[in-house]
Amino acid sequence: MTNTESRFVDLAMKPSIMVAALKISLIVGTLLALINHGSALTQMELDSDRILQIMLTYFVPYCVSTYSAVKAIQEREKVINERG
Repeated sequence: MTNTESRFVDLAMKPSIMVAALKISLIVGTLLALINHGSALTQMELDSDRILQIMLTYFVPYCVSTYSAVKAIQEREKVINERG
């Protein structure tokens, strides 16, 4: 793993980033789950494929939020380092 990849993982594992991403995931994931699977949820039609889809509905916003936060931190550090 390169230094940049290692730094990305280190930042992504910071508790503050993980908690923020989890909050975003819960809000956005719930909205998307209700939009995409609302009728199946209310009728309790939850097979293993549907459950996997719902889990991914939460996982994707978590990843997007984490990626965005880490890239923003890295960009801010790059600007600060360039200024000297």
